[in-house]
Amino acid sequence: MLFLLPASARAAGDRDIVRGTLKNGLRVVIVRNALAPVVTTEVNYLAGSNEAPEGFPGMAHAEEHMMFRGSPGLSASQLSTISAALGGDSNADTQQVVTQYHLTVPADALDTALRIEAIRMRAALNTEDLWRLERGAIEQEVAQDLSNPEYIFYARLLETLFEDTPYAHDALGTRPSFEKTTGAMLDKFHRDWSGPNNAILVIVGDVAPARALARVKRYFGPIPSRTPPPRPEIRLHPLKPSIIELDTDLPYGLAAVAYRLPGYKSPDFAAGQVLADVLDSRRGNLYALVPEGKALSAGFDGNVLPKAAFGYASAAFPPGGDGAALVSAIKGIVAGYLKSGIPPDLVEAAKRREISDAEFRKNSVEGLAAAWSQALAVEERNSPDDDIEAIRKVTAADVDRVAREYLVNETAITAVLTPRPSGAQVSGKGFGGGESFAPKRAKPARVPAWAKKVVTTPALPASRMKPVDVLLSNGLRLIVQSETISRTVTVSGRIRSNPDLQAPAGKEGVDRVLNDLFPYGTAALDRLAFQEAQDNIAASISAGTSFSLRVPTEGFDQGIRLLAENLLHPAFPENAFRIVRRQDASAVEGELKSPDHLSRRALRAGLYPKDDPALRQATPVTVAGLTLEDVRAYHGKVFRPDMTTIVVVGDVTPERAKAVVGNYFGDWKAEGPKPETDPPAVPPNAPSFAAVPDASRVQDEVTLAETLGVTRAHPDYYTLQVGTHVLAGAFYATRLYRDMREQTGLVYVVEAMLNAEKTRSVYAVFFGCDPPNVSKARDIVRRDLLEMQTTPVSADELRQAKMLLIRKIPLAESSVDGIAGTLLDLSQKELPLDEPVRAAARYRAITAKQVRAAFLKWVRPEDFVQVTLGPEGK
Repeated sequence: MLFLLPASARAAGDRDIVRGTLKNGLRVVIVRNALAPVVTTEVNYLAGSNEAPEGFPGMAHAEEHMMFRGSPGLSASQLSTISAALGGDSNADTQQVVTQYHLTVPADALDTALRIEAIRMRAALNTEDLWRLERGAIEQEVAQDLSNPEYIFYARLLETLFEDTPYAHDALGTRPSFEKTTGAMLDKFHRDWSGPNNAILVIVGDVAPARALARVKRYFGPIPSRTPPPRPEIRLHPLKPSIIELDTDLPYGLAAVAYRLPGYKSPDFAAGQVLADVLDSRRGNLYALVPEGKALSAGFDGNVLPKAAFGYASAAFPPGGDGAALVSAIKGIVAGYLKSGIPPDLVEAAKRREISDAEFRKNSVEGLAAAWSQALAVEERNSPDDDIEAIRKVTAADVDRVAREYLVNETAITAVLTPRPSGAQVSGKGFGGGESFAPKRAKPARVPAWAKKVVTTPALPASRMKPVDVLLSNGLRLIVQSETISRTVTVSGRIRSNPDLQAPAGKEGVDRVLNDLFPYGTAALDRLAFQEAQDNIAASISAGTSFSLRVPTEGFDQGIRLLAENLLHPAFPENAFRIVRRQDASAVEGELKSPDHLSRRALRAGLYPKDDPALRQATPVTVAGLTLEDVRAYHGKVFRPDMTTIVVVGDVTPERAKAVVGNYFGDWKAEGPKPETDPPAVPPNAPSFAAVPDASRVQDEVTLAETLGVTRAHPDYYTLQVGTHVLAGAFYATRLYRDMREQTGLVYVVEAMLNAEKTRSVYAVFFGCDPPNVSKARDIVRRDLLEMQTTPVSADELRQAKMLLIRKIPLAESSVDGIAGTLLDLSQKELPLDEPVRAAARYRAITAKQVRAAFLKWVRPEDFVQVTLGPEGK
């Protein structure tokens, strides 16, 4: 879809929405949403890359970074420590017209979140020394995006569509401009654009709106207003046709045709949005390129700005395919719509989905805050409801008129991204090391007096989830969590399976072909009729061994029926099978040569024994050799009720959910014994390295990983998680971020994770940096891991890691998707559904001595498999 439609303004009625404007000009909207005991604050400064000085396109983005480097009275370390204590959910983003800072915290910590944002609104520490360090991190972010050909395509589109206007660049910025940027310039940008009268504060969550507004007045009221400079004018020039040609490291190519569309300020914005949705429809002529065998995938996407939007139709093709022919096909499809008109039934289906999506946006505290921010700060609406009302009024004639005005093939921008294979891989048995670039260990920050309460280890969280767990007579497990925050139901499910163990020898890829056949309908409904049935109830179904359904409450019964028919009785049309088999064989051929696949393959080869099932992979030969009977047989063997879990979350009672699911899934029977789906245990890996060259990248993407003997059921799992959250997970408050970003600027992102399963586990660290700095960054990782083994973590670090883990528990319940995902994940790992609360009790009891012992016992800093994906290949 082109546009993400904001949610309905009515979280629970007008009484739960409070608005206010402070004397200094700060606009405030507070919306009560009681899904979970959390609250999101989002400060929207009405300045983005459009307001950047000439020659400094990333100025707003750079100041966004510096807002995390501290403010007078709140250092970067203090900010990160407080954020970690609140659950670590703090971030920001910069767009063309707005810069947004969002915090999601426990509801009882609203005061703390407001204090933080008020302090940052007053000033930021834009010193030359701090900017010099942060410049290294932001330049790594630039390198990360410039290593993505799809971003390059997006940036080229902006340049071409909006030449000589501020819209011609996004907010990212460039290395040369950052090298010329000074702390004084950043400080001026903050003073010019970050005043209260140029901001909108949105608060959404389990709060009393009137009391929350009083707190806003207390913390933000004394901040003086500032007069912002004049904003740049946007004067669009007539569009001229242009051709963009790029190489890509993707395993497939892309053909695209781009058009300007109505912006937010246009009276035709809603009609343009419906037009984009129609063009993206699975029943539309653009997507028909896929079942016709002419494209691997197809759709319509884009972005919206106040004065204009752009959308592009795209289609993927395999290596060696004809991108130019697909461009011609796309233009032909658009010309056909202009000649015959946009189908009225697809217009009505698009409207139903947009209205339904608005209701679904209530299902996330953060999502609802983002919706209000989008409506007020970006679109300049009164509420998200304004867009919904405009959508309701759109007619098929409106959509036809907008299509004729904007979908002009003669001035369209066309693009072809051609896939290029990776070069030769370099590998070895170790990754050297020995030189030390590690900075000194920083002391933990002392937080201000007003934040001391939040940095104490919290009590055990009281989960609001009360799921009902039912086992049907055929062995299907049903988990139901009723939520009445919206008139919607979300269904997530999984059939426990493992194609590495279950696909017959020589039939690798059968699972992929099966999954790609599900969209072709059911035994009773062909592809178009199946999609139309979903459109009629504004439902979205995804089928496979992992499956889902999103549907308004009134369509729950029909949605479950369609899901069951699709999963249990897929159509498997012969003609579609031949097309899908050919498409998948071509796609696999491209994937096997792509840098991304080769890097993942190198990692698995380094971690696992030569005969391990994880090293099985589909090839063009195995896919091309499949028969439809092979697919049917695999479906019959893998799809079993006694291996299936269905999680239902939303506006439905457990009794009704059981009745409806039982009605449509109850007759499903399993035959024979349950299959084995857990891979065998593996021995510790030996150290090795592999470098996969990728000419599209300017930055090295580095993975350090090793197998561990600890499994998910082992008590040390919890101890290792606490230690890992000392290392990463809370920005500058954790060691790796502090050492690799805050103090050295070597990386933009660094993550550490423990992926523990029933029979095997992997410990990994990920980061990206300039190729000459890989050894420096890796040495810091090694140093920090060795220190975890030799020196007990400090009391402050231990407490912080526990707080981060414990306070994440209620935050995970702040969206329906999060609730469904948590319950499904717990069921698949055979853990009790209240495991998060049980885990919190374990975390509280862990000691620094236990953390050191666990890292000494399980983690092997010298045995990592290092895989580098980057431009050098060495």
